Order: sequence, then structure tokens, then C-alpha cells
Amino acid sequence: MRDQHGIQAESLVREYKGGIKAVDGIDLRIEPGEIYGFLGPNGAGKSTTVHMLTTLLPPTSGTARVAGFDIVKQGPQVRSAIGAALQEAALDPFLTGREHLRLQASLHGLSRDERKRRSTELLERVGLSLAADRKIKGYSGGMKRRLDLALALVHEPSTLFLDEPTTGLDPQSRTALWSEVARLAKGEGVTVFLTTQYLEEADVLADRVGIIHRGHIVAEGTPDELKAQIGRPTIEAVPADPDQREAIEELLLQFGTPTAGDPLSVSIRCESEADLADVIRALDAAGLHVAQIHMHEPTLDDVFLAKTGTSLEGAADEEELEAVSA
Repeated sequence: MRDQHGIQAESLVREYKGGIKAVDGIDLRIEPGEIYGFLGPNGAGKSTTVHMLTTLLPPTSGTARVAGFDIVKQGPQVRSAIGAALQEAALDPFLTGREHLRLQASLHGLSRDERKRRSTELLERVGLSLAADRKIKGYSGGMKRRLDLALALVHEPSTLFLDEPTTGLDPQSRTALWSEVARLAKGEGVTVFLTTQYLEEADVLADRVGIIHRGHIVAEGTPDELKAQIGRPTIEAVPADPDQREAIEELLLQFGTPTAGDPLSVSIRCESEADLADVIRALDAAGLHVAQIHMHEPTLDDVFLAKTGTSLEGAADEEELEAVSA
């Protein structure tokens, strides 16, 4: 029977020596079977949050419950209910993939027949059947990530923590892992807590997204809700004839307000329900010609920029510099 509790946290804090708060009073409410994307740069507090919720690190203050169990008072029950694939996979290079899975199944108390069945099932699920009896030292980075996911699923957990699971993966491996995560949530009702730096990953997978910056959750909602907060899409047009630039700008202002863009183009933030076809028809009717015209929908990076004052890529650079100088 699947967990009916999800994840809840109230005023969760983790403070290190010197008064540095890696996580500074966050609140979470994640429903059973939901994929929750925790988005932020390195150093923002993502991994620290995961370590607390998985009982690897005690909180300084605040409370949290995972699968209905208190992370401080009921650590063993939390650990029995969760699976975790963290950033560094603890794999023995001299064991095979199958041996890893059978060892993990044994540690969870599965019978011999159940260990064999479960290992075969999971190897097939993550696309490692053909490599099952090869030693890990011969696995690619993507294969190791997929095996780590299989190991986290051996005991059929109700809640799964994935800490930047696709970092360094090639596009094919990343897509395969996305498909499996989506199937677990939608098909089996597994609650997934996913930390990531990849905007596309959060946009594709997550039912809801929380953006963490300097230990605080600065925005939360579905990807569409967050992007809608930024406003209307942007239309950018490059005049075919530079002499028509002023006329094109005047016409586009009928559809929105000017916004920053490429110096060679004219950009507006749409304020009406008009779409790109309406703008193109108006340009044709006025005899104005453009070399290129694009509509840019708001992105999660636009949300991050609006909430923190920097893009996610820029924030990552900033956090890394602070970590080096600390």
C-alpha cells in the first residue's frame, strides 16, 4: 500500500559553524505521488535539504515528516519508506550490476527468490539487462546513474529522493531516466523529490517547482503558474530593411510595451491576447517586412531572474565563487 502522507516540513533550518544557514526556515508540503522539483544553483541549499529529509543530517531547528514519519524521532521508519539516489553513487567497481542489486536486496531482507526476481526486473526497467554481469568499472556515467536509481527502488519505496540525478548524463540517458521517474510517479504513485539545476528537467518532469536561493524558498508553484507570474510572452522582430525599424516598432507597440532585446531587433512584451499570427498580419497590411520574427514564452529562468535578480547560470557562478572564498 502506497504512502498517503507525502512530505511536510515546517521552518526547517540547518546551521553550520559561524552561523552560516545553508537552509533557513523552509516550509514544504508535497502530496503523495507528486513530482516536486527543487530548483537552484550549487550552494543554494538543495542537497542539505535532501540530507535532512533522508535523515543523513539532523536539522538545527524545525520539523519534517516523510511518509508520515518524523525525520528526527522516527529515523528507521523514514529510511525504510524511502529510496535515495544522491549525487555520489556508492558503487563498488569490482562488483557487477546484478551483484549490487542482489546485495542491496539482501540488506533489505528479501528472500533468495525475491532477490533474484527483483534484480532481474529492475535491471530490465533501467535498461541494464545486457550489462548486468559486467563489472561497474566498465560502466559509463549514465549506466552508473541508472543502476543507482535501480538500487534506490529495490525495496519498493513510497518516497524517492533524487539529488541531481542527471548531472553529466548524455541526452539519451537523461531522457531515459526522465521516462522512468515519470512512470514511477504516475504509474505507481511514488512521491518524488527531485533536486536539479536543469530548467528543462524541472519543466518537463515536475508537477510543482520550488526555487531555493541562499537557503530560502523564493517561489513555488506549477511550472505554468510560475511562468504566468512573469507575464505575457515577448515578440522580437528583426527588420528586413533597417530604415523600417521605427515604423515596425510603432506598429508592435499596438500589441504591447517595449522591452530590452537585441539592438538590431524590436522587442515588445505582449499585453493583449494577440498571438504571433495577428502581429504578422498587421505587418503585412502595413507593408512592413521582417527578416525574422519570434515569440518567446516565459521560462523558468525568467522566473528565477525575477525572484532572485540573477539567472540560474549566473547564480551558480556566484555561489561557487562564494564557496571558494569561504
